[in-house]
Amino acid sequence: MVRTTSLVLGLLLAGTQCASAQVLDGRLKQIAATKSIAIAHRTDAPPFSFVDAGKEPAGFTIDLCRRIVASIERQLGITGLKVKYVPVTTQTRFDAITKGQADLECGASTITLSRMKAVDFSSVIFMNTTGLLARSAAGVQSLPDLAGKRVAAVRGTSNERALSSQLARRQIKATVVQVGSSDEAIAALDAGSVDAFASDTVLLVGLTPRSKDPKALALLGDLLSYEPYGIALPRGDASLRLAVNTALSQTFSSDA
Repeated sequence: MVRTTSLVLGLLLAGTQCASAQVLDGRLKQIAATKSIAIAHRTDAPPFSFVDAGKEPAGFTIDLCRRIVASIERQLGITGLKVKYVPVTTQTRFDAITKGQADLECGASTITLSRMKAVDFSSVIFMNTTGLLARSAAGVQSLPDLAGKRVAAVRGTSNERALSSQLARRQIKATVVQVGSSDEAIAALDAGSVDAFASDTVLLVGLTPRSKDPKALALLGDLLSYEPYGIALPRGDASLRLAVNTALSQTFSSDA
């Protein structure tokens, strides 16, 4: 009986060790071999990803990805993993992943089905919404007031799609002005060339201080869509995705 019990416990222990062993393939194998990991980051997405006064990447998602790196070190049993930061824009963030320039994209990226054709995503790290920042002088207090107005949205974002969808659904005739970045949109608001800017609500709060006159801008109460954020990863790389989600689970369940 004792021998049988010992055998069963031994098999269970071996099974547990095998289950917890990290599979080294794809990007994870490369990370272990080079002892380095590349992180793509936005410079214009406060408070999630931006560059601080010391010219270093900072923000909620950056801090989260630093914890992920520390967890991957533990999972792989290595130390001194070197982090290479790769600055990206809204237009280049996913290209950095697909072209192998970065292993993770740590910014403010919404998980969408269309994007999953090019990249994978981690578990949800934050739930945001698409909101509107408007010039007070434009007399815009809610979405219907956008009729006849010019509204900026960063080209190719889920915010642009949400804005266009809501305008069409509510039959509001406004002009959607595509811009290349959030900073360009804030500059357009300051210049009066647009009346409002549609973007992630928390980003709008973080971007408002970049205006020449923040008091001249107002955040509206309308929510145009829900935006679940995730960390972009190489498509089909199950081992890296598991390692990242393991790290997120450890982080969100920790009291630290």
